[in-house]
Amino acid sequence: MSKAPLMPMATAVWLVENTSLTFRQIAEFCKLHEVEVQGIADGEVAKGIVGYNPIISGQLTNEEIKLSSIDENRPLNIIHDEVKIKTDENKIKKYVPLSKRQDKPDSALWLIKNHSILKDSQIAKLVGVTKNSVSSIRNKSYWNYNSLNPKDPVAMGLFTQKELLNAIEKAEKKILKEKKEKEKLDLANKNIN
Repeated sequence: MSKAPLMPMATAVWLVENTSLTFRQIAEFCKLHEVEVQGIADGEVAKGIVGYNPIISGQLTNEEIKLSSIDENRPLNIIHDEVKIKTDENKIKKYVPLSKRQDKPDSALWLIKNHSILKDSQIAKLVGVTKNSVSSIRNKSYWNYNSLNPKDPVAMGLFTQKELLNAIEKAEKKILKEKKEKEKLDLANKNIN
């Protein structure tokens, strides 16, 4: 059994209006009853439904329609392309309930106290707050600083332990790189003097 096209009724409307296919061919392709397709042609069924072009959506080709228009016994064949939907878990934003929103600044404070090598931008990205909020928490100028309680963000499920370890590793590499560059600069300055 072949699959029906996307929006079968709208596809049938478009095929009735724009092709010379038989009602049977359209009905078989759209998985509708032949009487429904005839009703579409008569204007009794699918009133107000805008036609959906199956060529633009990649379900049919002009050649397929022409071949079926010439031979009334030839059915329309839908193009079966497996569409792979890529999901990027980092891009999906989860809704955070009002009761849990205070957990973000608390988590930022915990990260500042326990992993001071992390940059403000890294903390902001991990926790899901702005960089300015992290900076103000670090400077103790956050509007609600006195009521913040450091909480482990991994335990609260804001991000995984692996994400935290990756961020720490990245920060350590950056610090090591900056240290080596400073040593090279100091050595170069000594050689000049």
